[in-house]
Amino acid sequence: MAKATIMVVEDDQDIRELISYNLGKEGYTVVSAESGEQAVKLIETANPDLIVLDIMLPGIDGIEVLRSLKQGKRHNTIPVIMATAKSEDSDIITGLELGADDYIAKPFSPKVLIARIRSLLRRTQSRANETRALDELVHIGPLTLDAGRHEVTLEGKQIELSATEFAILEFMMRNPGWVFSRNQIIDAVRGKDYPVTERSVDVQILGLRKKLGSAGNMIETVRGVGYRFQDMAESR
Repeated sequence: MAKATIMVVEDDQDIRELISYNLGKEGYTVVSAESGEQAVKLIETANPDLIVLDIMLPGIDGIEVLRSLKQGKRHNTIPVIMATAKSEDSDIITGLELGADDYIAKPFSPKVLIARIRSLLRRTQSRANETRALDELVHIGPLTLDAGRHEVTLEGKQIELSATEFAILEFMMRNPGWVFSRNQIIDAVRGKDYPVTERSVDVQILGLRKKLGSAGNMIETVRGVGYRFQDMAESR
């Protein structure tokens, strides 16, 4: 697996080259900038996985680069390690309040910086995995749908569903309370090439209700319109 891309923003050429050299030895892809202005431009094209950002920069300083990064929508989740002088306590506080993830005081060992980078990348990846896992889970009443595992459980007991049944149930569980016509349900699953026709939606819903047992009544028929997924506990 390819290692992360690290952006090094540092106006001191010797420090910039030292950091870049050591990161390169560890297998990271390195892009560097010697000013805040250059960093802001490079972020757009390089899309780094992590930024090592010096606070004291000519022109736009590191705090302004950080502020610009965190106020934007496209790159505001990129983790940032600030490189600071020991006397810059106020800048450290400002940077952390703006959303920097960590800081390291100059002078520092490249090995210590690399350890900080590894730790921060692991935390970032862990958070991303947790977010994806949460996105894949839908829990309503006694039912839990896990899109990643393609599983549905009723009070912890797994229910076997066909691909079409699963797709219809997932669509409805992700949109509880909304009424959908048969055509809307077809449109929701059509992209996966499931053989669903308007009439067969009724058959699929009937099958779902039977397999869901006591939770089958959570799929309501709305006469003259279509179907709705409802948490019966909330509707009481």
